[in-house]
Amino acid sequence: MRIAICEEDKKELSHLLRLIKEYQLSRGTGIDCRWFPNATDFLCDKKAGDYDLVLLDRVMQGISGLQAAKELRERDKNVRIVFLALAGEAAEENEEAGIYGRLSKPVKADSLFLLLHRAEEEHLAQERQGFVLKSRDGISRISFSGLAYAEVINKTVFFHLKDGEILEATASLGDFEEKLLLRPEFLKPHRSYLVNLHYVQAVSSKGVLMKNGDNIPVSRKRFGQVRDAYMGFGVSPETAAPSGKPERAGGPWQILLVDDDPAALAFWADVLKSHGCVVIKAGSGEEALKLAAENSCDCALLDVMIPGENGFSLCERLHRLQDIPVIFLSSLTEPDKQVEGFAAGGIDYITKDTTAELFWVKVEARIRLAISQRTQLSFGPLLLDLTGRKVWIDGRELFLTSMEFDILWCLSEHGGRIFSPEEIFGMFWGGRPWDGGQTVQVEMSRLRRKLEKAWGEHRFIETVWGKGYRFMPAGH
Repeated sequence: MRIAICEEDKKELSHLLRLIKEYQLSRGTGIDCRWFPNATDFLCDKKAGDYDLVLLDRVMQGISGLQAAKELRERDKNVRIVFLALAGEAAEENEEAGIYGRLSKPVKADSLFLLLHRAEEEHLAQERQGFVLKSRDGISRISFSGLAYAEVINKTVFFHLKDGEILEATASLGDFEEKLLLRPEFLKPHRSYLVNLHYVQAVSSKGVLMKNGDNIPVSRKRFGQVRDAYMGFGVSPETAAPSGKPERAGGPWQILLVDDDPAALAFWADVLKSHGCVVIKAGSGEEALKLAAENSCDCALLDVMIPGENGFSLCERLHRLQDIPVIFLSSLTEPDKQVEGFAAGGIDYITKDTTAELFWVKVEARIRLAISQRTQLSFGPLLLDLTGRKVWIDGRELFLTSMEFDILWCLSEHGGRIFSPEEIFGMFWGGRPWDGGQTVQVEMSRLRRKLEKAWGEHRFIETVWGKGYRFMPAGH
């Protein structure tokens, strides 16, 4: 994370630099920090628009902090700006300048550390969801899900966004290839183009037809690769996660929340729902395990002191059902309890005195990190190796075709959701005319027979009469 400090008071500046150094040492995190004695020097610096967080002295000689904030906001609408102000100074301009936060001078360590942690978690989450572009119109953040395609013409890269907006940058396409092609939804049909499969309508020898009507050329050498990538792509454009919203391919994040205190359960559920999540509530460990077996979740939040077994042992049992991040949410603040939580397999430990805002930042960052690093999906005896594209049942490999694997992956990742034959056909055979469901029926029958032969105790794929198909984890 890149930080700039613009502070006129040398003593306060020295104090801030020392605190940031302490934060880095305590967290083992990397921060690129630069400082400036006044706003003029800061705004004249060629990197003034390159920072993720800017700490601005509110009252300075010459250009004030408020004026600097407004100019900086014009250059970069996403930058986080924090005012450094004396306790009695007014704060009514904060909204006008788009202020991210405010710290009272002299700045206290706990206040600064909390702000840095929040900004750092948000920055990491944003890095996983998009990239920063220095366009001709200023600095913009482009989400991967919001980029339809990019093309280069005469040393200028044009970024075509899903809403029709086009951003231009003087660069080469190679400057963005590595970042984009690491993601499964992007491919390169031609040396001058990068395309997001979420926004592809059809692929033919004539080119890649985008949903907005644009036609992207395909080189002869790459046609087979592009066609196969499109046909095997398992997520439809309608289910792509919109920028800034906590969604996975199958819709909003589903979070299992376990707490025996009804008031606490309701409070934290409301916080999660306010951010667009679907909350599955449980008041005991037994109920939590039952719900985990019936639903595909993106995260579990566990209270430590619950009826029956405690949250630590429940964490281990949940991991056997689903490979999801588990976060402890407890009123127990003792360090030894937190250590025990991490030892039990928790990815984080949040105390209940944490603010709702910081709570959400932590949960969101942990889920995004887990999704970006996910290599396996586990449902009792069934294990999907997403990297090796292999399936195992009860320790024995189940041999599936590439199409069967993709269908199973899609359905299992969205457990409980019913997919109609038309939806499945559109996701996997979208370039062909609809055949009334015959192709889907044949493919699903083959897949179901293989699963049932390998594990006769449970039907992982269920036919819902008149509606379609859904994945049911073992134990339902």
